[in-house]
Amino acid sequence: MIRVLVVDDQTLIRQAVVDILSDEPDITVVGEAADGNEAVTKSSELRPDVVLMDIRMPSLDGIASSAAITDDKRLGATRVLILTTFEEDEYVVAALRAGASGFIGKGAEPDELVRAVRAIHAGDALLSPAATKALIARHLKPEVVLQQHPALDQLTDREREVLLLVAKGQSNQDIAGGLFISPHTAKTHVNRIMSKLLAHDRAQLVIIAYESGLLTPGT
Repeated sequence: MIRVLVVDDQTLIRQAVVDILSDEPDITVVGEAADGNEAVTKSSELRPDVVLMDIRMPSLDGIASSAAITDDKRLGATRVLILTTFEEDEYVVAALRAGASGFIGKGAEPDELVRAVRAIHAGDALLSPAATKALIARHLKPEVVLQQHPALDQLTDREREVLLLVAKGQSNQDIAGGLFISPHTAKTHVNRIMSKLLAHDRAQLVIIAYESGLLTPGT
């Protein structure tokens, strides 16, 4: 059973999301929150698998709330899925940097929302690395480039090579073919990289690659 916390300051939207998810046999809504502070508190209390998080909220926004949740070691299994609109790209980038695993538009169809929750729970990033790269390229501030990630030195040469390929949007199968290794070995490399860099998913590896200068706009 996938345990979900729904966070949105608009009661009607929150209730609509709860109703959609509650109809699914493998999903249960364990709680609701109307602002970021309440989201952090309830996440700590309820330990949900997925937090469906609005970005713009009073008192504490979804970005700060996402960071607080993903930084809490007790919530290592909790994933954050951002609810957003197409006009909020810059907020989405900030949320991904804060640890969110992906995002979905508020205008998504009910079945899309359900699939998104299941994907996030399964450990997938709900945004392909290639799409993340394009999104970040539009909003990356020049001053954040070349900020060396403190854990990059822990990567082997092969892991740095794999990181760059992941950041370019390649799948494990693509990486395996290009490096003449098995898909299982490619997956092992990716998992070790995420562990060393404390990344929740592949989308966050793209951010790290950009901000460390391994990947630059246009590459």
